[in-house]
Amino acid sequence: MRVPYNTLLAQFRRILLSLGFSEAKAQQCATIFANNSRDGVYSHGLNRFPVFVDYVKEGLVNPAAEPSFENTMVALEQWNGNLGPGMLNATFCMQRAIDLAKDNGIGCVAINNTNHWMRGGTYGWQAAEAGYIGICFTNTMANLPPWGGTEPRLGNNPIVIAVPRPEGHIVLDMAISQYSFGKLQQYKMDGKDLPVPGGYDTEGKLSTDAEAIYATKRALPIGFWKGSGLSLMLDLLATLLSGGNSTAKVMEAGKKETGVSQVFICIKPGKIDSTGLIEQILEYTKSSPTNPGERISYPGENTLRTRRQSDELGVLVDDNIWAKVQAL
Repeated sequence: MRVPYNTLLAQFRRILLSLGFSEAKAQQCATIFANNSRDGVYSHGLNRFPVFVDYVKEGLVNPAAEPSFENTMVALEQWNGNLGPGMLNATFCMQRAIDLAKDNGIGCVAINNTNHWMRGGTYGWQAAEAGYIGICFTNTMANLPPWGGTEPRLGNNPIVIAVPRPEGHIVLDMAISQYSFGKLQQYKMDGKDLPVPGGYDTEGKLSTDAEAIYATKRALPIGFWKGSGLSLMLDLLATLLSGGNSTAKVMEAGKKETGVSQVFICIKPGKIDSTGLIEQILEYTKSSPTNPGERISYPGENTLRTRRQSDELGVLVDDNIWAKVQAL
């Protein structure tokens, strides 16, 4: 079913206020959850909201916490998230990176002791809307076996790269697993097989069964050994730059994903006319569809299309989860 965006937003806000969020924080968090669903990222919008509520009730997310400054090295800052809402900490850090880039051409903000940021692309869009190139990444709990390993020892460590563009920003938002666990959950809920293998089942075989992969937490890294190496490097960078927890330390704390480390980088575009270069690259990339009439999309293009559809028709929601959220 579809519901109006403002209806979705109001429900999120109502529940967050009941959990002790201030008016401003409830509005900001509710907007991020509503925007994620509006843009088609249901796994980190409505579908994730009940889990977020549980984390707040369990004390893993502190609604009143604010990030605190720890260290600076001119264009690099370190902050402590104090286990506050991950989306608010991430929004704050990307804005700090933007402010640093205004003065230095580049800004990097690393944060430790924070929580799940929900859709990482949110902060890429934030940078692009401000006219800046944005790069951000996070580590996670272990849910990805290293290439050649049998047990999860790496995270699916999402990375976001955003380039501003007047006709529509280009925003890559991807996990280092073939499918994010949010996407696996979506396929599991829909009872559909994955288009290509996405991980291992209980017998250690590659599988297209989302439920089996979700149960084992043994996702397949993108590019096999290449994705495994990239995941490790992102964990190293997030940990070293923030002075926070690695995936290994997150796992030591328990099975819940909390206390993670994240990095936000902003780059001020140069004075050259980049618009022509961007359009040239996109035109060349989109010029060889498999079949006549088919479209090749750049990262973020489908998001813009879904956003327009949601604004016109309402936001697509899962009936059962919507009913569950309304009852909270």
